[in-house]
Amino acid sequence: MSSDVLSATERKMARAVEAMERDFQGLRTGRASTSLVDRLVVEYYGTPTPLNQLAGISVPEAHQIVIQPWDRGVLGAIEKAIQKSDIGLMPNVDGAVVRLNIPPLTEERRRDIVKSVHKRMEEARVEIRNLRREANDAIRKEERDGDLGTDAAHKEIETLQKVTDRFVAEVDAAGAHKEHEVMEV
Repeated sequence: MSSDVLSATERKMARAVEAMERDFQGLRTGRASTSLVDRLVVEYYGTPTPLNQLAGISVPEAHQIVIQPWDRGVLGAIEKAIQKSDIGLMPNVDGAVVRLNIPPLTEERRRDIVKSVHKRMEEARVEIRNLRREANDAIRKEERDGDLGTDAAHKEIETLQKVTDRFVAEVDAAGAHKEHEVMEV
């Protein structure tokens, strides 16, 4: 039973790290990336729709994103969605496409982005620790109920701590990589 607890906890911890890495993709790093606008939600005829389902998104140059909607009638809605978002870019509507020019990041802006990276890393660590606590409680409960011996419970808890340490190290490594990427000029 407790091996089920460990494997389920390990899967949840892996998902926590993956979610953090997905969030990191949406952070500006000074160069254009389609992931900056992929998850923007656009009001498409009254229905909130992800931008990547309404348009082709490409990066023709290192500092430019081009959004080419399949329906020209949605250009205004895409422009409004970009302006309302927190990516801090002004859209240029050019006939049938929307162009986003990515200006170089200032030192102050880079530091702000690094702060948000650290905040997101801490959120992931807290989530991992909470998952560890829940699994720890489940193992202790199995021990109290007699489903698991004392030695086996201690082994399971040690294994759980090793798994937790591994995922916290993954969070730290991903955060350090993103911080380096952001601070790179």
